[in-house]
Amino acid sequence: MKPVAIFRHARSEGPAYFATALERKSIAFTLIALDEGVKVPKDVRAFSGVVFMGGPMSVHDELPWIAPALELVRNAVRQEIPVLGHCLGGQLMSKALGGEVTRAKVKEIGWGEVQVQDNAVARAWFGDLERFESFHWHGEAFSIPPGATRVLGNAHCANQAFAIGKHMGMQCHVEMTEDLIRNWLLSGVEEIRKGAASPGVQGPAEVGRRIAQRVEALHKVADRIYDKWTEGLAKN
Repeated sequence: MKPVAIFRHARSEGPAYFATALERKSIAFTLIALDEGVKVPKDVRAFSGVVFMGGPMSVHDELPWIAPALELVRNAVRQEIPVLGHCLGGQLMSKALGGEVTRAKVKEIGWGEVQVQDNAVARAWFGDLERFESFHWHGEAFSIPPGATRVLGNAHCANQAFAIGKHMGMQCHVEMTEDLIRNWLLSGVEEIRKGAASPGVQGPAEVGRRIAQRVEALHKVADRIYDKWTEGLAKN
């Protein structure tokens, strides 16, 4: 099977637990470090699946890789090569597929419950799971693109995830590890301070509370998503 392409937009936002999930299944992957100037491949057929991680930039920024990344998403969907997006990655997917990315009504940083939506598409991805606590760090949000179905939402952000066929775009971060969270807290002190008035922003003490148990529970949810997604990987 061809490798999964993982696109990294910032050194601080690597594949984390997603890479662990692939390694556990002995699924090969290649990291495409856009933050280091690596070009977006033109032929999506070189990969069994395509994954976009998060990043501090906006899909509206004038960066050289954004337009080709959007086209790669469209080509992958047309050719039924599974696409998965985390936060910025979900926003890229939404924009590529005809949705909109705008400033979020409520900035979210930290832990927050999300609800699995009551529809058949959500059940196909999450089974009987009704809600879970996810990690968040975003100031923009996406709309559900045409043809897709909302599968996750919460009080601060109605569109936490959408699915369309083999593809899923997420606003929330299910790929987190303890180390990644602690690193973000160190580098994001000023952003947390500036966003302290938002009801969706938690301070470092709350983010770090019961972190091991919270991450362990989040990994169980991530396993559901990643298991379902890898089932659709192109076999040749």
